[in-house]
Amino acid sequence: MKDFTNQREKARYYRSLSGERKTEAFCEMLEESEMTVFLGGAGVSTESGIPDFRSKNGLYRKSGRLFSRYKPEYLLSSKCLSDRPELFFSYYRKNLDCRNAEPNDAHKVLAALEQEGKLEGLVTQNIDGLHQKAGSRKVQEIHGSILRNYCTYCRKQYGPDYLFENKDPVPLCPDCGRMIRPDVTLYGEFLPQPAYDNAVDLMNRADMLVIGGTSLAVGSAAQLAHLFHGRFLVIVNKGPTKLEGKADLVFHERIGTVFREVYDRICGGNPG
Repeated sequence: MKDFTNQREKARYYRSLSGERKTEAFCEMLEESEMTVFLGGAGVSTESGIPDFRSKNGLYRKSGRLFSRYKPEYLLSSKCLSDRPELFFSYYRKNLDCRNAEPNDAHKVLAALEQEGKLEGLVTQNIDGLHQKAGSRKVQEIHGSILRNYCTYCRKQYGPDYLFENKDPVPLCPDCGRMIRPDVTLYGEFLPQPAYDNAVDLMNRADMLVIGGTSLAVGSAAQLAHLFHGRFLVIVNKGPTKLEGKADLVFHERIGTVFREVYDRICGGNPG
């Protein structure tokens, strides 16, 4: 790894790189890092066919006639769940069912890097469970998961099939008759404390942070990213992302393509 006399020299050097040399620099950072953490958002899963939220083809622009009079933030809020549960579940079932989605190259490479000992932790805003489906184990889901559901009264746990295939307008617990809700963080709710605390710990201890598939527009992810003060910061996102001015390397490319090239250089073979 190249030595630098100051931060300005380091920034100038890395920003001058392009093509294969830029990818090589990413690989060198991963090899030298003693603790690498990944922070990801919706863009990680778009290559699996799951729409993001805010882009021109995102979920928030595809409400449909039934929901067009409401803001998406309301339809996915704790207030909507409380005040109009039938509306909430109608929207939720129509738009957030990703049970049949499969991991893409980004998910697979992250899982492989973890297994190779080159990734210490993964923090995701996604609720689709694709990181675990790809084989990742060190995952902090700071917005929960559609794969977990629970009764709001007796706390009995239910899988996703029970909620998505339930024909009742509002899914009810067979044991106590109360409402079952998804274990996801809705607008107006606090983040799950254990996952967020673990994410904070990872950011504070990491010497390399890779941010992928997120513009950092959501406050929780941006707050976590600002906690990082390690050696290397890499951003991989097709669109602009906050903190690019502080990043060592920025890739405005498909995340699956970038990660596949990095994995081929470091580990060789097929990550899965």
